[in-house]
Amino acid sequence: MNKYRTHNCNELKLKDIGKEISLSGWINKKRDHGNLLFVDLRDNYGVTQCIIDKENQNFLKLEKIQLETVIKIQGKVINRSNETINKDIDTGEIEIVINNFEVLGSCKELPMPIFSDQEYAEEIRLKYRFLDLRRKKIHENIILRSKVISFIRNEMGKLGFLEFQTPILTSSSPEGARDFLVPSRLNPGKFYALPQAPQQFKQLIMVSGFDKYFQIAPCFRDEDARADRSPGEFYQLDIEMSFVEQEDVFEVVEKLLVNTFKKFSNKKLVNEKFPKISYADAMSMYGSDKPDLRNPLIINDITKIFEREDVTFEIFKKLVKSGSKVRCIKTRKTKDKPRSFFDNIDKWAKQIGASGLAYFTFEGEKNLSAKGPIGKFFSKESLQEIMKITNSHVGDSIFMACGKQQDLETITSQARDKIANDLNLIDENVFAFCWIVDYPMFEKDDITNKIKFSHNPFSMPQGNLTESDFENPLSISAFQYDIVCNGIELSSGAIRNHKPELMYKLFSIVGYDKDQVDVKFSGMINALSYGAPPHGGIAPGIDRIVMLLANEKNIREVTMFPMNQNAQDLMMKAPSEINEDQLKELNIALKQKK
Repeated sequence: MNKYRTHNCNELKLKDIGKEISLSGWINKKRDHGNLLFVDLRDNYGVTQCIIDKENQNFLKLEKIQLETVIKIQGKVINRSNETINKDIDTGEIEIVINNFEVLGSCKELPMPIFSDQEYAEEIRLKYRFLDLRRKKIHENIILRSKVISFIRNEMGKLGFLEFQTPILTSSSPEGARDFLVPSRLNPGKFYALPQAPQQFKQLIMVSGFDKYFQIAPCFRDEDARADRSPGEFYQLDIEMSFVEQEDVFEVVEKLLVNTFKKFSNKKLVNEKFPKISYADAMSMYGSDKPDLRNPLIINDITKIFEREDVTFEIFKKLVKSGSKVRCIKTRKTKDKPRSFFDNIDKWAKQIGASGLAYFTFEGEKNLSAKGPIGKFFSKESLQEIMKITNSHVGDSIFMACGKQQDLETITSQARDKIANDLNLIDENVFAFCWIVDYPMFEKDDITNKIKFSHNPFSMPQGNLTESDFENPLSISAFQYDIVCNGIELSSGAIRNHKPELMYKLFSIVGYDKDQVDVKFSGMINALSYGAPPHGGIAPGIDRIVMLLANEKNIREVTMFPMNQNAQDLMMKAPSEINEDQLKELNIALKQKK
């Protein structure tokens, strides 16, 4: 018999009445009723209410013990009276009369309460993460994470995938995010890089003749933190498949995600067959390649309206003549909204750095007109054309912005979210997945004005490419795709370029000659020269999947030991300085700060 406990703190029920038992756990709460002391004992599994009366010789000692002390109690199971039954816990129909107890682990004064899910400063929570993880909500999130990963592993096995582990110490890649570098002691002056993803290795696995690979892979990127991205490291479900096209990857991922989200959430899935939206359409209709499809609002381009002579809104007309675009968002049946609703959205736009959002409302069933600050600048005919473009009706409103395309996409995307939230249009009880497809192979760098890869340099371009296509690289689309849920990007993926000559050609467009490609991607380019199958894959983020399932807004709430916004581990005090002997061993000298 285990000397610490006969049962866990979620197990005892009415059937156990009269049993002599022992439990071990943390003191979650104490309630002193004078002659009777109530102690809620908590372990990983649940909570059990224990009682001790003043006549017991241990009463005074237990009364003084600090919360979160680890104790073992011995006692007898009794039933609760009807009025004291607690249906919120598994053991709510019984309680334990304490005979004896002993302290297994003492506790100092707590820097934060454990029995409350009250928000505390990030610094306190991360410094004392081992205490933070005892709190009910985050404790359950971490258990959920474990269950989700186990379920995914099982599902991948059912789908015929094999799990392999790829190296953690590898070579630095010239593309993508900033690497974490590790100095080599045995090779002075040279460095390993921690993998940003197992991208090249998983492709090499396909070249090695394995057909379906997956891995719950740790990835390392020296990036700034965001609500949906941990600084430093994260985990992804890395997947690669041979002899597949884009649709084959979609079929596997949709089946996996549908099963996972049905298993771990009561929310409904809008579609079990995820809609496909081209990158160009996503940017045009939603202003973002991460659209939240729970939001019904659509962005429309009405630039041509401002070329009409019967539209006299001169500010926009002048901007359009100089090359700007005009895009708008229609809101249904908002004619009865107060002026403050519209003005507040315009004010919000100015606060985030835009010039504002112009607006009007369609009115007049028989004699169409526009109500609002700019309504007088539009003729009946121009309003009818706007109604046709936006599928509007009398009583609907139009918010519009004018500017260069990239700025316009940014403001209209944010405005779409802002307006939908103000109008309570978002259904929080659903998951809306979609695929974003047909990404451009290349894009122009805003700073250098040079051509660069827009997504993944190892992706297969679409179509039968000719020399004329390479002369206009911005017109080339790739078999690259993202999967998005509720406005959160879960993953990027692609059908891979397995043809060395084509890879040399694509890299030459961004400035790499053949020798540079051979040096930077020697393992990959060499392997592809020895009979590589067509292959493709994807890598959904584990952290983001669990964040959605746990209904959390910040990825820190589903990560066991996260870093802070400055990529520091406050609990373990990392990163830390190293001593001179270690530096000498690595042939490294530190440059003194001025």
